[in-house]
Amino acid sequence: MGRMHSPRRGKSSSHRPPHPKYPQWAGLQSKEEVENMILKLAKEGYNSAMIGLILRDTYGVPLSRLITGKRITEILKENDLAMEIPEDLYNLIKRAINLRRHLEEHRKDFAGKRGLILMESKIHRLSKYYRRKGILPPDWKYDYKRAATLIR
Repeated sequence: MGRMHSPRRGKSSSHRPPHPKYPQWAGLQSKEEVENMILKLAKEGYNSAMIGLILRDTYGVPLSRLITGKRITEILKENDLAMEIPEDLYNLIKRAINLRRHLEEHRKDFAGKRGLILMESKIHRLSKYYRRKGILPPDWKYDYKRAATLIR
């Protein structure tokens, strides 16, 4: 399937292979150990994607879901450590804020202006999806002035 804002196709073989059971090569940790590591890393300020990378690279946990039976974000929500808005929307808003700050200084960057328009359209589409699914409140709207305070 093609991309929406570029003429190229998607990445080939970009899907993670299915793992029906915990791999034998990985060191076996208990469910409580992995959940405690996730909570400790979240309290240090890491987001769920970084927590997954740290668990994989440092502790040898290939997929925490195979051990705990839950996703990292589900564990964080149960312990009230989850972010207010979903992580992918948060990252898009953060990029848009940085691009808007760049455009204030470099007003003639027309490619950057187009990139900001495309990025904000992605934000609007994604927020519409999350409002429809009930993850964001129905009255939530993206406003770049308010978003700068939301991200910091």
